[in-house]
Amino acid sequence: MLVTVGAALAQPAAQPAAPAAPQPFRAGTPLSATNEAGQVMMMSNNVKVYGSFHFSESCTYDATRNVIIAMNAANPQTLAQNDGFASLINPDGSVHTSKWIGATRNGLTLNQPLGSAIAGGTLYVADINTVRTFDLATGEPRRAIEIPGTTILNGIAATANGTVYVFNTRNPERIYRVLPDGTISTFVEGAPLALPNGVAIDPDGNIVVVNIGTKDVLTFDPAGKLVRTEQSAESGNDGVVVLADGTKYTSSVRFGSVSRIRPGRPAEVIATGIPSPASMCYDSRQNQLVIPMNPNNALAFIRLGGQ
Repeated sequence: MLVTVGAALAQPAAQPAAPAAPQPFRAGTPLSATNEAGQVMMMSNNVKVYGSFHFSESCTYDATRNVIIAMNAANPQTLAQNDGFASLINPDGSVHTSKWIGATRNGLTLNQPLGSAIAGGTLYVADINTVRTFDLATGEPRRAIEIPGTTILNGIAATANGTVYVFNTRNPERIYRVLPDGTISTFVEGAPLALPNGVAIDPDGNIVVVNIGTKDVLTFDPAGKLVRTEQSAESGNDGVVVLADGTKYTSSVRFGSVSRIRPGRPAEVIATGIPSPASMCYDSRQNQLVIPMNPNNALAFIRLGGQ
C-alpha cells in the first residue's frame, strides 16, 4: 500500500497546456445569414436592426401604449437564475424602458423567458417549464402555472378569453392547452410537429404552428384537428404572425429569412440575411414586423407598407 502511494507521488506533475498560437486580427462583417441553399445572403435593405438587449427571443406589441415588449432570456441558468427581464421599445426601435419587468427582483421570478403573448390585458410568458402571467399595465406578476413533464417551453399564444397554447419544442414535441382556470391538457403531440416553435391565433380562432424541423405551417382548429398545411419558403422557422386578412409571415431562425404566405398563394421570401431571427411580433399601428435576433442582442424591423 505504501509503495502504491509513493509511486503515485513520484509521477511528474501535469504540464500546463501550451498557449494557442496567435491568430491574425479579424474584424466583424456586416450582418448576414446563410440560406437553405448554402448561400451567404447580406441583409436586405428593407431590414433595420436596433440593439440594447440580452438574448431576446420573442416580442409582442402593446397597442394601448404603442410599445413593443421584448423578452430577454439574459444569462443562462448555469450562470444566474431568475435573470430574465422585459424591455419596452418604441416603434422606431429606440429604447423606452431598458428593464420594465426586472428593474428589481422583488416579488419576481423570471428565469429564462422565451415565448410571449398578450390577450385581455395580460402578458403571458413561457419560462422553462412554467407559464407566467403579468399585468399588462403595471408589469406586476400574477399567476405561475407549472406544466409537469416539460423540458423547454417555447412558443406561446393566448386567446381573448385567456386560453393559452404553449409548446414543448423537444422531447416530447407537444402543444399544451391551459384553460383560464389553470387546467392543463395535451392539445397536439407528435407528427406533424417537428420541433414546433412558433404559434399564433388566426382570425377564425384556429391555432397556427410553425416547425423548426420542416417548412410546414400547420393550422389546427380548436379541437386539435389539422385543417390546413402550407409551406414557408425556407425551413427552420421560429416565429409566425397572422394578419387579419389571413396573410402569414414566418421567420427562419436557421436560414435568416422571412417568408410571406398570402391565402391561396405559394410562399415568397420578403427579407433575407437576418442572423437568427426568432419569434417575431406584428406592430399593427406602424404596420411592421419586429424580430428578436437571439444572441445578436438586437431587434430587426421590417416595414410592410407597399409589399
